[in-house]
Amino acid sequence: MCGIVGYAGHQDCLDILVDGLKRLEYRGYDSAGVAILNGKGVEIRKMAGKIAQLEGSLNGDGPKGVTGIGHTRWATHGEPNTLNAHPHIDGSGKLALVHNGIIENYGSLKAKLESEGHKFETETDTEVLAHLIEKYYEGNLEEAVGKALNLVEGTFGIAVVHEDEPTKIVGARHGSPLVVGIGDGEHWVASDVSAILRHTKQVVYLDDGELVVITPDGYRTTTIDGHLRDKEVQEVEWELEQIEKGGYDHFMLKEIFEQPDSIQNTYRGRVVLEDGIAHLGGLNMEQHALRLIDRIIIIGCGTSWHSAMIGEYMLEEYAGIPVEVEYASEFRYRNPIVKQGTVCFVISQSGETIDTLAAMREAQAKGAPALGLVNVVGSTIARESDGGVYIHAGPEIGVASTKAFTSQVAALAVLTLALGRLRNLSQEQGRTMVQALEKIPEQMRQILKNTEQIQEIAKAYAHHNNFLYLGRGYNFPAALEGALKLKEISYIHAEGYPAAEMKHGPIALIDENMPVVFICIQDSAYDKILSNMEEVRARKGKIIAIATEGDTKVKEKADHVIYVPATEKMLSPLLTVLPLQLLAYYIAVERGCDVDQPRNLAKSVTVE
Repeated sequence: MCGIVGYAGHQDCLDILVDGLKRLEYRGYDSAGVAILNGKGVEIRKMAGKIAQLEGSLNGDGPKGVTGIGHTRWATHGEPNTLNAHPHIDGSGKLALVHNGIIENYGSLKAKLESEGHKFETETDTEVLAHLIEKYYEGNLEEAVGKALNLVEGTFGIAVVHEDEPTKIVGARHGSPLVVGIGDGEHWVASDVSAILRHTKQVVYLDDGELVVITPDGYRTTTIDGHLRDKEVQEVEWELEQIEKGGYDHFMLKEIFEQPDSIQNTYRGRVVLEDGIAHLGGLNMEQHALRLIDRIIIIGCGTSWHSAMIGEYMLEEYAGIPVEVEYASEFRYRNPIVKQGTVCFVISQSGETIDTLAAMREAQAKGAPALGLVNVVGSTIARESDGGVYIHAGPEIGVASTKAFTSQVAALAVLTLALGRLRNLSQEQGRTMVQALEKIPEQMRQILKNTEQIQEIAKAYAHHNNFLYLGRGYNFPAALEGALKLKEISYIHAEGYPAAEMKHGPIALIDENMPVVFICIQDSAYDKILSNMEEVRARKGKIIAIATEGDTKVKEKADHVIYVPATEKMLSPLLTVLPLQLLAYYIAVERGCDVDQPRNLAKSVTVE
């Protein structure tokens, strides 16, 4: 949440900062601003709204300089207006700061500073930090930042400039990501590599409690207390084209259509058809240790929690291991039982989700191996976990997750195969799973070739303000995910339920104005779901069904049927979720919503 970019080099930096902010806008879009050292001091331009509004206000007459910082905001403290937008300045007007995260003790710090004569203009916690650094500034910016941050409680990723040190940017992190970009006579700092990928693929990831100083001539990393740190330079694997729309109207639509390839990238090189096995060396556990696992806890938030539920069903059925799925935000605030033989998997697309990261650390503190299932290489969870699995979905820019969800499910299927074959899964069963998984990309392409019907359904139902999504077994979590997608991008109230639970409450809502989306594939619960459809029909509800190709029976009960190819039941959510993603997308477009940047949401939730 929120985006930071900074540049110290030899080029005029305004365009570099604005371009970087555009690529970070999925992290926050309430307001934006830049601070540039123009040779006379710090010049700040900021504005409420999206980057385009800031860019328009500059109108070719922006500040000039070769050192600067920029920010795009997702509001926490103070409403999203121009006054509260970043960058913030200190009392002298010489120092400017951008900040991701939350300063939890800003109230007491502010009161102390006010008692010392500091005057504040905004409602933000960030302005307090700017004044605190000013208090300690005596000609060395990194020392002042370090002293100030030692008094701070909370999370932060920051970048700071001072007019008395016009070629220097100081950055630091605790709980909010920060990456350093390395160039020739120029360096960058950013909250995400997407902001600097146009310029460099050589990066250094800061860890919690670390500080960096960048100038045109180089960079230096230390702890916040000033002890030198030797950091490994890594190369970003993503290409610039992967974070651009490529002719699609929205990133979300592009990412929906990328799923056949992203799924293939998830399992490629990890499954062996002939032997019906899977290799996951990144788990960093020997086979005998994997056999000794007697309980798994899977932790996630939002979409990742839904994929975790599917993983629970897979692992219990095919690997015979008891599994619990936990909300990351709840796990750390109770006293979870973590005994010997328990392994925790934490799922996060970004690898930076603060609740998931905190839950992982709690599991580790209780002695459990914590294994990450993440997308972003070099992310905090990837670095701090005891091992894990990269899902290799590629960059996901749309705020509403699509391809990360299906890649997470595919990775969990590979994990299930690996653990199952060590236990009670036969070679033939393993082959069947691999064969089915390898067919999924082409089956996805079949669904994506026929979107016109889904667009027509979206037009017919876009005016409704309530939806119900129902599924059973593996497709109950898919129903939850479909409802979440609709809520996120179209602002329609939608609920997901196990189909059998409808009669225990939600049935009271059903009338002619309530569309009900059923996932009704031909599995062991098929006849039961048909009965649930009858209950909806009897109350004049409108039914949209996701059904298995060739099923004519469901046509008798549903108003609309969207067909998906048949597959193994454990993999069925990979196919049934595609029409749900597309339905949410086309409804949101029909309603005129901002699909990629829905209100009040941001990618990579790095605040609690």
